[in-house]
Amino acid sequence: MVTAEFAVALPALVITAMAAVSAVIAMTDQVRCTDAAALAVRLAARGEPMAVVRATALQAAPRGARLELATTPTTITAVVTARLAAPGLPGQLPGILTRGQATAARESIGGRPS
Repeated sequence: MVTAEFAVALPALVITAMAAVSAVIAMTDQVRCTDAAALAVRLAARGEPMAVVRATALQAAPRGARLELATTPTTITAVVTARLAAPGLPGQLPGILTRGQATAARESIGGRPS
């Protein structure tokens, strides 16, 4: 009896464990996206070249992330998005989209925005 009950319960335990691991990975990627966006706006706000901003931010972001920068005369906004593949079935399920956004004011040099 115990063996049959265990065999029935095992798939539910495996699915629950996979869901828990996926949730932790998704939260970690969310934090990494937000950190990468904050890093990008800090670098861009102080006038670093966009190639340096992009390379540094994407290095801090999860693998396969995308960076979008929007600038105005006074602010810079960065949005970093990454798609987390579903565990065990890559390409079969849509996955989880994580996103981080940050905005910063441009730093002034001699009283003028850089």
